Amino acid sequence: MTAALPAAGTALAQTQATAVEAVTAGDELYHGERALYEQALKEGLVVSFDTGPTWANWAAEFAAFKKRYPGVEMTYNDLGSAATVVALDKARNRPQADTAYYFAASAFDAMAKDVVAPFKPVNFDTLPEVFRDPDGKWFTIHSLTVAFVVNTKLVKEVPKSWADLLKPEYKNSVVYLDPRSTGIGQVISFAANFGNGGDMDNLQPGFDYFARLHKSGNVMRVEGTTPYAKFVKGEIPIWISYENDGLKAKHTDGLGDAVSVVIPAEASAAAPYGISLVKNGPNPNAGRLWLNFIMSAKGQAIFAEGYVRPSVPGVALPADIAAKLPPAPQVRPLDVKAAAARKAAVDAGWTKAALDK
Repeated sequence: MTAALPAAGTALAQTQATAVEAVTAGDELYHGERALYEQALKEGLVVSFDTGPTWANWAAEFAAFKKRYPGVEMTYNDLGSAATVVALDKARNRPQADTAYYFAASAFDAMAKDVVAPFKPVNFDTLPEVFRDPDGKWFTIHSLTVAFVVNTKLVKEVPKSWADLLKPEYKNSVVYLDPRSTGIGQVISFAANFGNGGDMDNLQPGFDYFARLHKSGNVMRVEGTTPYAKFVKGEIPIWISYENDGLKAKHTDGLGDAVSVVIPAEASAAAPYGISLVKNGPNPNAGRLWLNFIMSAKGQAIFAEGYVRPSVPGVALPADIAAKLPPAPQVRPLDVKAAAARKAAVDAGWTKAALDK
């Protein structure tokens, strides 16, 4: 056994050397990739917090990263956004993570607790301003877009707009998540507001819309947790949710043409999901290599294969993926900092409008 170890070590070293050689100037995903890889190899590991493999196509990102960078191992967990910030704070004196992923609202908590470090990855400057911290302490890597997910076996005429949802043929058909208790519900409230002429400084058009929608009798119910399983079972005619939920039901879970996914014509909102380099993380170069990879055109295209929209504008997608994620110029990037500041107003306004309380 001991005689085999040097051979194994030599084989690994040869594999790494070959991989480094392959990342030449002509094959680099970005300038400086090869040099950063050589530094990351000395660390040999990247610890990625809250990147559960079944969410947003992280499993495919892991596989592609490990294939491109042999010798840099990957480990991860699935904590949830708020819990990730708590974990970073508890371990601030001896950080365990190199990167942390979360719904972007949690990034502001992480910055307030001073547990993340500035880093501007490739393509950072192409992001909308509301999708990044100016110093790079967090940045958006993909977004989730509010859409109508429609069961075409239950709905004859697929609604195309917020205005359509008010039509009498959709009586007792619409389900969405409660804005008071869910992040998705909050994003839906802003999407409806955008679609009815409002903006981040004027929420009333959205409240007026929900009042009309509920008074029309078209709302079947408001849920407290995601009703994905209920939709797949055929229990929900029209579900206002994220686009990727509908695309997953359509293309992954077998519903096919029984599902139509529509981004409302007037406007919608894109919720940013961000990531940060952890302050004083154990493997900073490997962490930077990982963040650069997922922000490169290659990494961004992998997110699209999981039915989430890349954050970097103009990323070229394979034709089959582009067909599933067509251009949607009416979608507005959500300013999550402003949204968080308005949560109490949304909760109160929606309650009065939708529940008449």
